Amino acid sequence: MFRGFTAPWSGRTEREGPSPTSPWAFIRTETGSAAVLLAGTLVALAWVNIWPHGYATVWATRLSVELGGHGVDMELRDWVNSGLMTFFFLVVGLEARREFDMGELRDRRRIPLPMLAGICGMVVPVLLYLAVNAGRSTAHGWGAAMSTDTAFALGMLALLGSRFPRRLHTFILTVAVVDDFVALAVIAVAYSEHISWTPLFVGIGTLLVTGVVRSTGVRRGAAYLVLGVVAWVAFVHSGVDPVVVGLIMGMMAYAYPAQRDALERASGLFVSFREQPTADLEREARLGIASAVSPNDRLQRIWHPWSSYVIVPLFAVANSGIQINGSVLAAAFTSPITLGVLLAYGVGKPIAIVSTSALATRLSHGRLRPPVGWGAVLGGGTIAGIGFTVSLLIATLAFHGQQLEQAKIGVLSAVVLAMVDTTLVALVIERMPDARRARALLGKAQSVVDLTDPVDPDSDHVRGPMDAPVTIVEYGDYECPYCGQAESVVRELLSDFGDVRYVWRNLPLNDVHPHAQMAAEAAEAAAFQGKFWEMRDLLFENQEALGVKDLLRHAEEIGLDVDKFRESLKQRKGAPRVARDVESADLSGVSGTPTFFINGRRHHGAYDIDSLSRAVVAARDRALLLGGG
Repeated sequence: MFRGFTAPWSGRTEREGPSPTSPWAFIRTETGSAAVLLAGTLVALAWVNIWPHGYATVWATRLSVELGGHGVDMELRDWVNSGLMTFFFLVVGLEARREFDMGELRDRRRIPLPMLAGICGMVVPVLLYLAVNAGRSTAHGWGAAMSTDTAFALGMLALLGSRFPRRLHTFILTVAVVDDFVALAVIAVAYSEHISWTPLFVGIGTLLVTGVVRSTGVRRGAAYLVLGVVAWVAFVHSGVDPVVVGLIMGMMAYAYPAQRDALERASGLFVSFREQPTADLEREARLGIASAVSPNDRLQRIWHPWSSYVIVPLFAVANSGIQINGSVLAAAFTSPITLGVLLAYGVGKPIAIVSTSALATRLSHGRLRPPVGWGAVLGGGTIAGIGFTVSLLIATLAFHGQQLEQAKIGVLSAVVLAMVDTTLVALVIERMPDARRARALLGKAQSVVDLTDPVDPDSDHVRGPMDAPVTIVEYGDYECPYCGQAESVVRELLSDFGDVRYVWRNLPLNDVHPHAQMAAEAAEAAAFQGKFWEMRDLLFENQEALGVKDLLRHAEEIGLDVDKFRESLKQRKGAPRVARDVESADLSGVSGTPTFFINGRRHHGAYDIDSLSRAVVAARDRALLLGGG
């Protein structure tokens, strides 16, 4: 059972929602932050146009932090850009590691395409910018014309709702992670001046020590905080932009699903604390619970909301202030800086991402292909033309005065252009006939399969047509109240869709549900007499009555040979089957109930009828496309 109250109207517990390491959690946080980021931009524009002197004075204020005569002295804007933005890149590194360990990129064959798309999606815009600025001193600002803003891009896709498949969010997210990684390398190499080698070696050495400490299994956050601060200060004094520290530290934080044995140990520690609420047992229980969660998971939960809702909007307030008037706009839109940035994002990004994906698909004979259709790829290419956070960061390093204002106008104009272009692509796709629209959105790429143990009709408990295009697998516990809530949804789903087969697998959570194992074995004992589904349904209808006497009464009610049923329970004949299901759950990283897989892909989020129905429709459309139907 996932502990926690049931979220109103969602059909799920708080824990059943996307975990901090879930791609949907990342996407939803970035989506929500897009509005705050936009608000920060508007605040900056209003502030600088109403009170320009105050805006300049505040962000030019110097802040010094010293210890023993040594420290860091920077303007407030620099503290935001080089200090707080380190945590932004920490989150980027965390998500990159999560994708590599648990996401789409755990299938290493999927790494080359988003990597190529991300790199080419930067190279082509840079070439266009350089073509416009050839022979001018403004050419050195090419770095401001290459990086996609993750928050704005995913926020815009969310505003378009169901017009694009969710897989496009993941694809663009992966491209953006590669994008940010390369952009940070560009900042460190091309926009860092007056490098001092001694502090640089100290910073690099500190990061190497951090890697050694991580490899020894140390999980104390204080140790990494100290090492991170030392590395950051060293990079500040070296002349290399210190935000690189955040990215590298994030990439070091490995991600993994919570293991069942770790959860059971944590549950036991909590029970001990419940029986003897002492300070020592409280500490043990707290540490036991924390150790069951990956460092990536814990760090994302702490820093992702701060990054999205505070740090990045504050960055927008500090950097997007532009005094706007007719003469400024006229100068900007005749400036090679503004035109170069606008052309790079509005034309270079979509052309690069679409053409790279198409060329890779063709040259690999389909082994490398986007996870979505070509219409969705085009929409992803246009939305990738939103460059904001990193673009403004590089612009502040490359330009000053009027040139910086022109670069900012180019970046903001590119955001508007990308939004318009993506909306037009969505509207065109929406007006296509159903079959063509499905192909344009979904494509024919195979899914990454999360279900390690495939469905076997000869041994699994299956309901529905065997040749159905959609298969739902549920890992459940008969005593879990949330499985009971999901049961009515599953029945409604099966009645609404005649082309869905449903598979039940046992996952009794023995540490929190004392009757779950016996109930699972009772259902398997009923299966020996050909009445598994009758017993299963009855167990869910009577979740409070799962004792031995209750089970015998249930057996009599559905017409079983009670003596044979009792003997099966006594000899635990169903235990091997339950153990096999539990083992398959462990292999697929399942640690809680209910957990659903739809055509092999784990279903994240709510399990209400609307959410599951949308997932089934999407899986059916993709199955029909892949099957040529």
